[in-house]
Amino acid sequence: MTQLPDEEPGDAGPEELREHVEQTRAELGATVAALAAKADVKARAQEKATAARERATAKADGLRTRVADVAHQAQDKLPDPVKDKAAHAAERARAKAAWADRLWHEKAPEPVQRKTAQGARMARDHRGLLLAGAGAAVLVWLACRRKE
Repeated sequence: MTQLPDEEPGDAGPEELREHVEQTRAELGATVAALAAKADVKARAQEKATAARERATAKADGLRTRVADVAHQAQDKLPDPVKDKAAHAAERARAKAAWADRLWHEKAPEPVQRKTAQGARMARDHRGLLLAGAGAAVLVWLACRRKE
């Protein structure tokens, strides 16, 4: 049994020994908990992934804001005739898209409409994966083009 500092063996009473044992147990429990936390690789990896995701989100938000600012600056510098032409072209594109949508709903069979809606939903839900695949396809295309 370990003795308390500055005490002779036999000086400590039973109550003091109990307190010492309880304190030692508490310290041992804290040490075991700290070691268990360090040994929990999965939890530590999740914490690092969460931190990385938060940093990436913050950077993306900053970039989004910056791009919006640059777009507004560019729009402010455009001459009025160019702005008018762009607004007119955008309105024509919206009208054509609405017309194509109406035509699609009138002419396309119901099963085809369901499948295309399902495909569009999947594309929206897996946008990151879709963009990564498109980026990989572009890289492969560039690599093949460079070899020729």
